[in-house]
Amino acid sequence: MQFCLLDQITHLEPGKAITAVKNLSLAEEYLADHFPRAPVMPGVLMLQGLVEAASWLIRAGEDFARSLVVLREARSVKFANFVDPGKQLELRAEVVRAEENRYTVKGKGTVEGTTAVSAKLVLCSRSLAEADPTLAATDRFLLTRLRQQFQLLTRTLNQETPC
Repeated sequence: MQFCLLDQITHLEPGKAITAVKNLSLAEEYLADHFPRAPVMPGVLMLQGLVEAASWLIRAGEDFARSLVVLREARSVKFANFVDPGKQLELRAEVVRAEENRYTVKGKGTVEGTTAVSAKLVLCSRSLAEADPTLAATDRFLLTRLRQQFQLLTRTLNQETPC
C-alpha cells in the first residue's frame, strides 16, 4: 500500500533542502484509535512524514533518475510534542551528506514553531531495473506517477504571485 501524508511542498532547493506541510484533520481514520478521547498523530506517522519529505528532496535533486527512495536507517529519533487535529505539522529536511545514491538527511517537524519530531535519516535511491532489467517498464510507469504526484505537491511553488 502506498499513501502520501504530505499535503504540500512549500519550499524546495533540489538536493539541498525542502519544507512540506501535513494538515492534521480529525477525519483521519487512525485518530479514532490513537487515542479515542485525546486524538494525536502517531509518532511513527510523524517520522513517515519526514521520510516522505526527504524522499521528494532526493528525487528532485536527482531529477527523478531512479524510481525508488527507501529508508535505510532512522537515527537519533526524538518525539518532543504532540500533533493535535486542526494543527499543521511543518516538516523540514536537509541533505547533510550525499554519496552516489546514499543520502544522510537531517529532519525536523514543528507545530507552531515547537519541535514535535526530529531525526537523522539515511535513505538510498535505486531503480527496479538495476536489480532486474525486465522491470524497466515498471520503473518508467512509477516515475511517471511520481512526477504527477510531485506536480500536485508543488503546484503553489510554480505559481506566480499576483501584484
